[in-house]
Amino acid sequence: MMVRSFFGSWIKVLAYSAIMASSAFTFGQQANFFSQSEVGVSLGQMYYIGDLNPYKPFYRSQWAFSLMYRYNVFTRMALRLNYTQGSVEAYDHDARNPIRVNRNLDFQSDIKELAGGIEFYYTNFFFGRSNSKNKIQGTCYLLAQLGVFYMNPTTTLNGQIIELRPLGTEGQGTSLNRKGTYSNFQVCLPLGVGAKAQIGKNVTFNLDIAIRKTFTDYLDDVKAATYADPAILVASNGDNAAILSNRSLDGARHGYRGNPTTRDWYVYTGATVSVRLGSGRRCFQLR
Repeated sequence: MMVRSFFGSWIKVLAYSAIMASSAFTFGQQANFFSQSEVGVSLGQMYYIGDLNPYKPFYRSQWAFSLMYRYNVFTRMALRLNYTQGSVEAYDHDARNPIRVNRNLDFQSDIKELAGGIEFYYTNFFFGRSNSKNKIQGTCYLLAQLGVFYMNPTTTLNGQIIELRPLGTEGQGTSLNRKGTYSNFQVCLPLGVGAKAQIGKNVTFNLDIAIRKTFTDYLDDVKAATYADPAILVASNGDNAAILSNRSLDGARHGYRGNPTTRDWYVYTGATVSVRLGSGRRCFQLR
């Protein structure tokens, strides 16, 4: 009887311990590359700031889009890579300043940009974890990136679209300026602010605006303060170079053309919907 009682007691202890141990282990999600990654698409507006539009936000803004990849490093920072495509344009005949109206220049350019950098969050953002009380969590963030973009300023002459870069409208490639024409590919620094919210565990929505600091003054093909000598332009670059260099209404030879002390900018603002690529590996974890 004593032996049976002894073994019975130990069986009860072992059974109780097994129950407690099994309740202490649960299935959890272990983060991996896919569970911390998301891809998204953005739709928004793009506009330009420069010699033909020095101040006005959203002047002649054009529809643009962006494709985005984001890797959530931790709760306060994410790495972000995006491809953005749009166009910008400006027209002196829209200005109120009579000097700019008389200058009578205009341009249009496609923009194709590839940029990467970081998002830094103001508050902790637990990506992939839903709030039990509220399914939506959100935060604001700063955006800082380094990018490369393609530009190709054009204008219209006699109903035809003319590329301005090859013409050297400011004497590029002539005795006036031996540096040659500028490149279609330039460097930019997208800097911006935004807000994002998580909907459920797998979808995020964000809205941001980022101004692109460029290191060129030729996004609009305008830099020099004065007009180049038309005789030299015709001899070196052809008639169209001289015609499109000085389109002023009064035909003044020594009028105002541009501001060489500043650089051109462009801005993209858009709304993005992104989806998480995975939900992580299932694993045992001790509670």
